[in-house]
Amino acid sequence: MYQQILDPVAHSLAWSSLVAALPLLSLFLMLGVLRVTAWVASLVSLALAIVLAFLVYGMPFGQTLLAGTEGAAFGFFPILWIVINAIWVYQMTVETGHFDVLRRSFARVSDDQRVQAVIIAFSFGALLEALAGFGTPVAVTSVMLMALGFRPLKAAALALTANTAPVAFGAMATPILTLGKVTGLPSDTLGAMVGRQTPLLALFVPLALVAIVDGWRGIRETWPVALVCGLVFAVAQYATSNFISVPLADVVASLLSAAAVVAMVRVTHPRSEQAPAVIAGGAADEPTPEFAQRVKASQPDPDDRAEVVRAYAPYTIIIVVFVICQITPVKNLLDKTTLKFHWPGVHIVSPAGKPISLTEFTLNLLTTPGTQMLIAGALTIVVLKLSVPRALKAYGATLFQLRFAIATVMVVLALAFVMNLSGQTITLGTWMAGAGGAFALLSPVLGWLGVAVTGSDTSSNSLFGALQVTAANQAGLSDVLMAASNSSGGVLGKMISPQNLAIAAAAVGMNGKEGDIFRRVVVWSVVFLALLCVLSALQSSVLSWMVP
Repeated sequence: MYQQILDPVAHSLAWSSLVAALPLLSLFLMLGVLRVTAWVASLVSLALAIVLAFLVYGMPFGQTLLAGTEGAAFGFFPILWIVINAIWVYQMTVETGHFDVLRRSFARVSDDQRVQAVIIAFSFGALLEALAGFGTPVAVTSVMLMALGFRPLKAAALALTANTAPVAFGAMATPILTLGKVTGLPSDTLGAMVGRQTPLLALFVPLALVAIVDGWRGIRETWPVALVCGLVFAVAQYATSNFISVPLADVVASLLSAAAVVAMVRVTHPRSEQAPAVIAGGAADEPTPEFAQRVKASQPDPDDRAEVVRAYAPYTIIIVVFVICQITPVKNLLDKTTLKFHWPGVHIVSPAGKPISLTEFTLNLLTTPGTQMLIAGALTIVVLKLSVPRALKAYGATLFQLRFAIATVMVVLALAFVMNLSGQTITLGTWMAGAGGAFALLSPVLGWLGVAVTGSDTSSNSLFGALQVTAANQAGLSDVLMAASNSSGGVLGKMISPQNLAIAAAAVGMNGKEGDIFRRVVVWSVVFLALLCVLSALQSSVLSWMVP
């Protein structure tokens, strides 16, 4: 039995935190400065975390390795299981030519890349986040933007930046439901509080997308569309999470914001006197043949109406399957196949001597979005009239395309579990929690750090949710506010997580260039995080009336 230690270095929490941060610092240094391939950087950081767990924290070497295997298994199921099947559905639409039909259909809404970025990366991506989460919107929207002529690097940056405001309510509010479970606070109350924080991000994210596409000129020419999209999404997310249903917050917000963009474009017709500017970003930002195809695709649509319906059918099927699986009787029936077991050989208790929940592995065979996406894919085969051999060929192509992403995600989650189970992550969190009243300013940073490591707001809430409540009680702050700030801050770590960087790089064909993507999005991550930190601090004082 291994009992976690908070301060193994000279019995000092500060020195221990400095040592515990080394795997993360090395990871981001290799990605952002040295431009090391993501899977290599993750492997080096994993090795460093294992050494620290064994030599500094005194965790038995065998248990340290087994903790890494549990993380790798979790990385494949459920996370990669979702992404693989989502990309497979996309590959089948490419195989049948229906993705081109879908591309032309989106181009008819507007041939302006800035508008397309808002409606696809933000609104449509939010819908995918609401239904599936776990990297699905990044994988799907980035390839959709590529098909419309966006440069690979820009498509990846847009997909990652857009995947922020909706994340806390993603996968039918799984992060918030998990947060309620680990903190003992009502999930409806937590959802209402998050719904009073992330809508502020939603106001600015579409403007950031326009800036990524076309700089200040893009903001000047298309700010009304971006602002309306963000405003409608923000109001809908707030109203739904506070007065209707927390799990449906993103579903309602995404659909209403998309409708608002379509209506706004038809009324205003955003003016663009020349092609969108190329924002510096390396060779991946050079013009591609897809750009010419996009311009050609903006002409009147010659596609048969039945083919257009088939092009939208896979996404309609996904929505229907996910909604049906969320119906309580159906969900309870599917949940009967769920298996839970203690990960073999891992025997760990917290510093207080209590069992660690992370050692329990959940194999939710039918309730996971990945299996539901697989079912949607099987139905897509029928609707698109695709033969089984061609469907299997598309699946093989998907696995080949994602081979480096699969390796990266599994190694990153192995790193996360080694850090979490050895106590390294808890050391960092406890040190930050010692800030007293100033913790209200730092609370979102803790969530951001958790997601940057694990790639999941759900995992971050599992890791730091209870710690946030403890720190709030010690500092005389609202436990609901601090717990919610963990989830809200976490959404901003999503875009710089190596897991999601790997998924984005694989989707746009930039394997090994995760560092380039990281540099394009890290500034937005930090800027939005600073905004949320200020909001959290204000809500703990002068804006305390916003706390339910």
